Amino acid sequence: MIRIGFSKDVHPLVEGHPFILGGVKINHHKGSKGHSDGDCLLHAIAESILGAMALGDLGKFFPENDKYKGYDSKLILKEVFEYVYKRGYEISNLDCMIGLEKPLLRPYIKKMRETIAKILKCDKNQVSIKATTYEGTGAVGREEAIICEAIVLLESAAYMVD
Repeated sequence: MIRIGFSKDVHPLVEGHPFILGGVKINHHKGSKGHSDGDCLLHAIAESILGAMALGDLGKFFPENDKYKGYDSKLILKEVFEYVYKRGYEISNLDCMIGLEKPLLRPYIKKMRETIAKILKCDKNQVSIKATTYEGTGAVGREEAIICEAIVLLESAAYMVD
C-alpha cells in the first residue's frame, strides 16, 4: 500500500532570530519565527507525513504550549516519522519546495538533504529539495516570510523492494 501526503507551511522572517532550515543553521540576519525553533521545512515535511497517514495536522501532536516552546524541529520530524515507521511505512520519496528571497540556499541544500534523510532512515537520493524566489512579489518577495511545501510518498515496508 502507498500513501501520499502534502503540506505547506509559512513562517514570518524576523531580524536577529536564528535561521534554521532543514535542520541546518543558516547564516542570515533574519530567521524564521515559530513556536518551536521555526524550521519551516521540517514542519512541512512532518505534516505531509501526518497527512499521508490521515492523522491530522502538526498542531494536534505538537500544540503551542510551554513543552514545545523552542523545541528542536528535528525531534518533531523524528517523532512523527517513528510513529509511521512503527506502523510499517517507509519513505519512498520526498519532494520539497522552499520559497525564499534571501539568502540563496544552494550552499545548504546538500546538508539539508543529508540531515533529513538520516532522520527519515532513507537515502539522500530519496529526498529532493528545491528553492525558488518570488521575484520580489508578496511577503516572500519582500523578505517578510518563508514558505515551504512538501509532498511525500510512503510505502508499506512489506512492499518495498531492496
